[in-house]
Amino acid sequence: MVQVYFHCSNTEGTLIDRYGAAVANLTEARDRAAQIMISMIQTPGAEDWRDWVIHVSDDDGEEIFDLPFTAMLGKPH
Repeated sequence: MVQVYFHCSNTEGTLIDRYGAAVANLTEARDRAAQIMISMIQTPGAEDWRDWVIHVSDDDGEEIFDLPFTAMLGKPH
């Protein structure tokens, strides 16, 4: 298990994940990132999540991968 952090950002700023989650592998990290994205998208509000990106990093702050919210939402027509 490794501790990873899921920071979210757009052009306006960054939401820092201070707790992270323990994951066994990259697949589990990606699944957790997708869960976080779904949770944020489903939160009531006027936020357009299409320009947001989730950045997955390790304990040392090294980015492992990033995943744009458009992967879930698609691009606007």
